[in-house]
Amino acid sequence: MTELGFKMFDTDHHYYEATDAFTRHMDPNMAPRAIQWADIDGHQTLIVGGKVNHFFANPTCDPTWKPESLLELMRGNNPDKLDFLEVANDYAPARPDFFDRDKRIELMDDQGIEGIISFPSLAMGMEEELASSDPEACVAAFSAFNRWIDDDWGFNYQDRICAPPVITLVDPDAAVKELEWALARGARMVAMRPGPVAGPGRSRSPGDRIFDPFWARVNDAGIAVGYHGGLNVYQSFLEVWGEAGGFDFQESPFMEVVGFFAKRAMSDTIAALICHGVFDRFPNVRVCTVENGSDWVMPLLKELKRVSGMLPKAFASDPVETFIRHVWISCTPCLAGAGEMLELRDEIGVSNLMMGSDYPHAEGLERPGDFVKELSGFSAEETKMIMRDNGLAIVQPAAI
Repeated sequence: MTELGFKMFDTDHHYYEATDAFTRHMDPNMAPRAIQWADIDGHQTLIVGGKVNHFFANPTCDPTWKPESLLELMRGNNPDKLDFLEVANDYAPARPDFFDRDKRIELMDDQGIEGIISFPSLAMGMEEELASSDPEACVAAFSAFNRWIDDDWGFNYQDRICAPPVITLVDPDAAVKELEWALARGARMVAMRPGPVAGPGRSRSPGDRIFDPFWARVNDAGIAVGYHGGLNVYQSFLEVWGEAGGFDFQESPFMEVVGFFAKRAMSDTIAALICHGVFDRFPNVRVCTVENGSDWVMPLLKELKRVSGMLPKAFASDPVETFIRHVWISCTPCLAGAGEMLELRDEIGVSNLMMGSDYPHAEGLERPGDFVKELSGFSAEETKMIMRDNGLAIVQPAAI
């Protein structure tokens, strides 16, 4: 543990899902259309929408990659010039805290962590497989999944583990119903994936007014929306460029350079929320972006400045100021360096920046306190804001 002099608040932890996470509460009549398991050649295999799913090589998550085993590779530090699969073979049995909330709290105590926001692992790849082809099955899958979260983790366990329910907007009425249920169970945040909202025959901006009842309820509840990186429609854009679509953790160089998986989708999502007026209609809505990188922020702000100067009457308020009021950035160790974070601080201030270790994922930090090494150039007060105060504030309901 890095000695900080205060307890941390980590905005990007993960759990690994139990094998019945999607099936324990699934309507048996819906299971064949949604998510189920099959034994194929002696291996437990996830079947999503009637097709073999390849998001995780081992969807049982045991064994899995060791924490931090891919961090340097993802940063581009690869002195031995190894291929991805030559590095990504460091598997080990899952640790108890990967699956158990009480064991996770024991680890948090050992590492000086006051609280965490804990996101899914496997589930962040499931919505894309169902949303456009079978919205009803998509809603059923995440309704079942959220009830598993409530069982095994709780939405706000001991006021220390915030495990947000995952909300899909594919059915706007169902999204409001699911949000109401989660709020009644103590949810402090909801998790969503970046990108447009899929649907049969078309997709929509999350800022489309058809979703206003959802945003209105978020606004009134004062909770934040955590957009966590996950599979989205942007993977299909690879096909336009002559590459195979889909995703199996063996990304192509082109996909990495253009940032289809996280950065591009997140930038466009924030642009849509601002340009389509969500924050103007619902001024209490707060959004935080998690594990989507942060190097997209400065180019987006530059474009918002340019377009607002070109089309001043298109915005009800200054779009850069809107960004600063409504958007928080969880900086990820494999995707953000000290220089980039200093640039963000100078442009939008330190109050919008939060640390996220991505524990226990292979590209994350095994010891979340090591994130402080990314904060050279920040004052002691700024470091505490990033490592604790800003994250702690985002899970507190905002007053209307």
